[in-house]
Amino acid sequence: MLTTVAVVPEPPLLVPELATGAVAETAALRAACREAVRRLAAASSTWIAVGADPGGRRTVAPTARGSFVGFGVDVVVGMAPDAAEPVDAAMPLPMLIAGWLREGLPVTVRGELVAPDAAPDACGALGAQLAGEASALLVVGDGAATHTEKAPGYLDERAGPFDDAVAAALAAADPAALAALDPARSAALWAAGRGPWQVLAGATRDGTWAGDLLHSARPFGVGYHVAVWQRCG
Repeated sequence: MLTTVAVVPEPPLLVPELATGAVAETAALRAACREAVRRLAAASSTWIAVGADPGGRRTVAPTARGSFVGFGVDVVVGMAPDAAEPVDAAMPLPMLIAGWLREGLPVTVRGELVAPDAAPDACGALGAQLAGEASALLVVGDGAATHTEKAPGYLDERAGPFDDAVAAALAAADPAALAALDPARSAALWAAGRGPWQVLAGATRDGTWAGDLLHSARPFGVGYHVAVWQRCG
């Protein structure tokens, strides 16, 4: 039975070797992510990580390894301490982040990817399935990438209210609010986390949950949220 969920964003700048001059600027985000996965590891040594990728619905095995070489530095990560597959230079970013956050922890991770345009109902159904397969879920995805004119998706005034609503839902452990996110608006705002958050909604629709929002900020014009949910009934 699922007992603990950690929510993290997916900026490559989490990795100090890639952050270059932004190491200090991303320190609080990095620390929050580390705390979230520390709590997840305390709950279970076996995780399922969920992210979105244009390659669509598929599973990433616990034996997989990948590299951030596509982002400029050949930092190799594995989905388990003993992961031994050949390094995949094209491993999807959410799984790279999951593997990087797993480093140093006695944890094995299976990845589950959805398409960025996956329907909310399909995401919810996947979440309900995963809730019966693991006690710990790592949900990886960014908020709106349209908060400033220099953001990846330029400026969209709807980004602020969107990420305010996401942060409030994560703080309150409100799966219904996440399930209600509009796919079209999320896509227009470049919010990569919409699908994974709706998988989370499906996984937590049963029971009572307590949410702890560890970090919520919008550096570089992108919404980054870090939270932990724990079952309390």
